[in-house]
Amino acid sequence: MSCQGFNYYPTNYHSSLYPSSMTRESATQPAGFPGAMPSMPSGPTYSVPVVPMGTGQQLLAGTMEESFIENILRYNKGKIGTFYFTYQGNSKWNAMVYHGRVETAGRDHIIISDPTSGKRYLLMMANLDWVEFDEEINYPFPTITPDVQATLTTSD
Repeated sequence: MSCQGFNYYPTNYHSSLYPSSMTRESATQPAGFPGAMPSMPSGPTYSVPVVPMGTGQQLLAGTMEESFIENILRYNKGKIGTFYFTYQGNSKWNAMVYHGRVETAGRDHIIISDPTSGKRYLLMMANLDWVEFDEEINYPFPTITPDVQATLTTSD
């Protein structure tokens, strides 16, 4: 690929711009691999894992409250609910409905148990569409420190 007569992908690296280990002039060929070039970095490298954030709310004191689905399900441990799942690309059972008690939940899974049969299910969160409970849902509301509470004003 060229752009106005210039080669878009440089073949000769300028030694003042790149470390000597990345220039073709200094490349040494490994034994038994004629014509092979040493591998060069092809993209960004990260020293810290990239973790997606949940739906968080920034609070006054700079604390962050995150409401991940697994946290909400853990707050409702022991409650019986109806869990709706879809499995795309599966013609045999595209959608499944489970009725059971919340045993526990992790980042990518939920474990529920059927109260009538005692059967337990390990289900993937990626397939979960929604959950219905017949009672009030416990929700992890953020805690507000007494210092922040003192700065809040209420209207009558």
